[in-house]
This record gives sequence, C-alpha cells and structure tokens, in this order.
Amino acid sequence: MSVKTLSIRINENDYRSLVSLAKEEKEDVSKTVRGLVELGRLMLSIEKYKSGEASIEKSARIAGVSISKMLDIMKEHGVTANLEEDDYLMSLKTARKTW
Repeated sequence: MSVKTLSIRINENDYRSLVSLAKEEKEDVSKTVRGLVELGRLMLSIEKYKSGEASIEKSARIAGVSISKMLDIMKEHGVTANLEEDDYLMSLKTARKTW
C-alpha cells in the first residue's frame, strides 16, 4: 500500500488535543491522527448503517474491512442487523460463488 502525505489546517485547540493524546499514548502525532481517521471511518460506517444510509457491504467499504469483520464490529457495538431483501440475496449470491 502506498502512503500519501496530507497537510491540513486545524485550530490551536484541536492541535493541542492531538499532541496531548499522542503523549498519553506514547505515539507521534502522525500515528495518533491515523488512528483517529481509522476510528472515524469505523464510526461513520456504523452510523450510516444504523440510519439506513448504507448497506452492510457499503459500511464495510467505508470502514475498510471485510463484510464478515464489519458484522463482528456491528455485534461488538450492539448494532442490530437491518438487512433488506437485496442484502440477503446478495449475500446468498456471494456465498454461492465462494462454495
């Protein structure tokens, strides 16, 4: 996987919070930001799924994980399945391809 550099502007309070969090975690600020981005993607994917804006497949894509991992994550966060008929049919199709 290639790594890209990103430059952003944030306010002083957010910067101080990042630095403080990095110190607490004994990490550099870049690693802390990467962790927060990963967590943000995960939380966004869960919220979109809960609100019906995303299927489990789309949620997994947003989070950057497999569908089975996303199902485990949803379970860990107490999110109940809101499977639509299309989701069910797609999972059957995927299962048939696998077997």
